[in-house]
Amino acid sequence: MSKLRMGIIGVGGIAQSRHIPAYKKLADSVSVEAVSDINRSTAEEAAEKFKIHGVYNDYWEMFPHVDAVTICTPNKFHAEITIAALKAGLHVFCEKPMAMTPGECRAMIDAAEESGKVLAIAYHYRFMKDSRAAKRFITANEIGEPIVARARAIRRRKVPGWGVFTNKELQGGGSLIDYGCHFLDLSLWLLGNPRPVEVTGTAYNKLSRIPGEVNQWGDFDRENFDVDDHVTAYIKFDNGASMLFETSWSANVKSDEESLSISGETGGVDLFPLHINQMKHGMLLNSGAEWIPGEDDPSLPQAENFVNSCLGLEELIVKPEEAMAVSEIVDAIYKSSETRKSITLK
Repeated sequence: MSKLRMGIIGVGGIAQSRHIPAYKKLADSVSVEAVSDINRSTAEEAAEKFKIHGVYNDYWEMFPHVDAVTICTPNKFHAEITIAALKAGLHVFCEKPMAMTPGECRAMIDAAEESGKVLAIAYHYRFMKDSRAAKRFITANEIGEPIVARARAIRRRKVPGWGVFTNKELQGGGSLIDYGCHFLDLSLWLLGNPRPVEVTGTAYNKLSRIPGEVNQWGDFDRENFDVDDHVTAYIKFDNGASMLFETSWSANVKSDEESLSISGETGGVDLFPLHINQMKHGMLLNSGAEWIPGEDDPSLPQAENFVNSCLGLEELIVKPEEAMAVSEIVDAIYKSSETRKSITLK
């Protein structure tokens, strides 16, 4: 197969802003052949905008015409469409989170193993230049064994007021399953993908329900707001490592914050921006990067890794089993919050 034929299922914001433009830049190895969306006019507009000739009402109608699909639907449909595509013999690139529940994730992995096709999940923070550089430092043992992660994904009064982000039935949750999951995935990857064994978490649903409060990202239905807007958690792993985690759409903080700190036995790595903190030659040394190679937009290396994996040229950077671990933690945080107890993972 010299060029991968790609179909896009769900052509709303993320498909048009991230995935289709990335595939278009990789025209030597992939061609976007078709789009499908529950809203026919949305599909037709996207097809016209990006000069895509195939437009289908139902996603299964496009299966015979493509080699792979990119799924950008609400979370509720990730597992159903992924399994259908894999059974049809197609490679699948699915937007994050992997699915609504760990059980759905397992069914997706089983379908991928049975089909022998590639299944990738869109955790694009791994493809950021700072993240990839930090991974190289940790892999090279520059900080010793990673012990503690501190992750914060915090927005000040920025509940997404568009699409279905605040629809619990379609999405499964709010700030945690939409935004915080990126930092859970990135943390696990930098820690070396240890297995989570115990989770204690609290999910809040208060700030976004207050009438008249300021929201920078548009209006939304406050009275029926039933997803989390602020979440905290403490996570333990089988190798003794631990994580302090916080995410929010609505925090009353001075400014937005995206930060991740990994402390190891002999040093540490901070993101974002990248800093290396080491103990060497009787000194405490802090160093930043003057220049980091790679694309500023992580969408391109993410798309390239998936396409090349389908073509047998690369190994997946985000493996489905790793994405499932994120969903297990998300599920455990919600359960811990509901029961007010720590959740033990097997």
